[in-house]
Amino acid sequence: GRESEEAAKKKPQEEEEESDDDYGPSPAPAPKKKRKVLEFESVFLDHLPSSELYEKSYMHVGNVTHVRCLASTGYILTASNDGQLKFWKKGKSEVEFVKRFYAHVGPITDMAASPDGAWLCTVGSKDGVLNLFDVVNFDMVNMIKLGFSPSCCEIVSKPGAQKMIVACGSREGPEVSLFDCKAAGAAPLRTMTAHKVHVTKLRYHVGLDAVISTDRKGLLEFWNPESLETPKGVSWKYKSDTDLYELAKNKTTALSIDVSPDGRLFACLCADKMVRVFRCETGKLFKKIDESNAAVQEGQNDALLKLDPIDFGRRLAVEKEMEGARDKDLDLAMPNAVFDQSSKLLLFPTHVGIKVMNLVENKIVRIIGKPEAGERFLGLSLFQGSINKRAATEGDVDPTLVATSFNKPRFFLFTRRTPDQSGEEGAGRDVFNERPPKELALAGAGAIGSKALLGKGAVIHTSLGDITIRLYGDECPKTVENFCTHSRNNYYNGTIIHRVIKSFMIQMGDPLGDGTGGQSIWGGEFEDEFHRNLRHDRPFTVSMANAGPGTNGSQFFITTVPTPWLDNKHTVFGRVVKGMDVAQRIEQIKTGKDDKPNDDISIVNIKVLSEVPSAK
Repeated sequence: GRESEEAAKKKPQEEEEESDDDYGPSPAPAPKKKRKVLEFESVFLDHLPSSELYEKSYMHVGNVTHVRCLASTGYILTASNDGQLKFWKKGKSEVEFVKRFYAHVGPITDMAASPDGAWLCTVGSKDGVLNLFDVVNFDMVNMIKLGFSPSCCEIVSKPGAQKMIVACGSREGPEVSLFDCKAAGAAPLRTMTAHKVHVTKLRYHVGLDAVISTDRKGLLEFWNPESLETPKGVSWKYKSDTDLYELAKNKTTALSIDVSPDGRLFACLCADKMVRVFRCETGKLFKKIDESNAAVQEGQNDALLKLDPIDFGRRLAVEKEMEGARDKDLDLAMPNAVFDQSSKLLLFPTHVGIKVMNLVENKIVRIIGKPEAGERFLGLSLFQGSINKRAATEGDVDPTLVATSFNKPRFFLFTRRTPDQSGEEGAGRDVFNERPPKELALAGAGAIGSKALLGKGAVIHTSLGDITIRLYGDECPKTVENFCTHSRNNYYNGTIIHRVIKSFMIQMGDPLGDGTGGQSIWGGEFEDEFHRNLRHDRPFTVSMANAGPGTNGSQFFITTVPTPWLDNKHTVFGRVVKGMDVAQRIEQIKTGKDDKPNDDISIVNIKVLSEVPSAK
């Protein structure tokens, strides 16, 4: 029995030795894949806007829905939901208005330019009209009554072609009609019928002489504008060999289609909050960028993407509002992506600003417009100079990103320059090139009469001492009027400083004393008044407390450190000039639940000053 036990112990060891001999030498381990690196990334980024803030904005009467930069001709074209089309000339560092067209009755549904930038077409879903414009001579040369409600349009002729062929989708059926816009008559030359439901977007690929189209079901099609068949330049024979069913499989639609300058890629911003980038030649999915709600929440852990919690919640509320509005209004401004000149960087709008993604290394390398908390940018068009040493040294390169914003009658220009903060009259970045609506004009007239109500400063008498502040009535008249009127009416008398956070701020102005009360002198809430020269860039800044955009009431706070993350979220209307020691003493008070001081510190009263207070 003992021998059998020893044999049993030896057996596994012998088998293990034998098993080692049964196999030959193992293959060498697979070489590690080299991490892809984008060469000259810094050069490409130098030819993109670098300022976080927009330099200028210009007005339309209606909300701006489309922008298009034409580098070859030097024009910027903008369209709005009141049917107006504007021509602007791009200079070295400025934009000059050229001409306005009342192009459509109702909103401009879509706008498209020819590859050489010499021609432009627009369609309107309400009036059923297609217009063709000569960009260089800024003249309308043809108008075609389509006989249907168009959903989109695209010029599908190569530069220099004898015919000017425009493809138009219809909201009334799946057909895409092709018209010769230089010829008389409204009859289409031919009709493409590959889609089963109405087409939403069209984009022409010059290199392949192909049209990329998509419909309400998310199907993507490639077709030649002459033969209406699959173009010759692609490598697939059957559509099943491609990923062009990707959107339909995920039950989503493309809000935009944009082709890269080198013709190798096209990008779709999709309704499911994904950015999908495809290879043009193979139809294969190249990259998928996740901008879903889960990814947005995850982004709060990234230092580059992180937003202040209050601002983050506010921006998500705007996203929800925008999605609801998009479902109701098909003529609403839609977001789109845009490639840079190298085709290696992709720019697309998000809740946090306009992201710039390095497609080679799959990383976000820049965010444009992140501090602009009041804007949700949508439509993009990029104006870039030539990437060459001579142009750069001569100062001819002025990269400009033109953007629309959700429900705004303005378009915004991002450059490499920061906004003018000289404070000189007429130096504001928001240009009022249109006459304001009647209600705004009346409000402005009323504001002139109320200047007497604006104090130059105030003394806040607290139970721990006095704090003297300077007020900025010229920059934010409504906020200062609200504060001064409340102060004169003894509204703040006996209220407490209800919230104190060390190394941040002290908050007051709530008659209920718990941070939930207070209203403006007009009843309810009033809008924000952000000014480029009034920032949270220093301690002892006096600013309005709020619960989101346009929710100012009576509460305000005094910062004790610089708080730049509050810029464009809270209205700065004053600075402490005397009594900083009192504010610091209050800041050191022990607090309990909800940062409320354990011992009440009250405002005795606030005296409004008619002269600018001295720091002495």
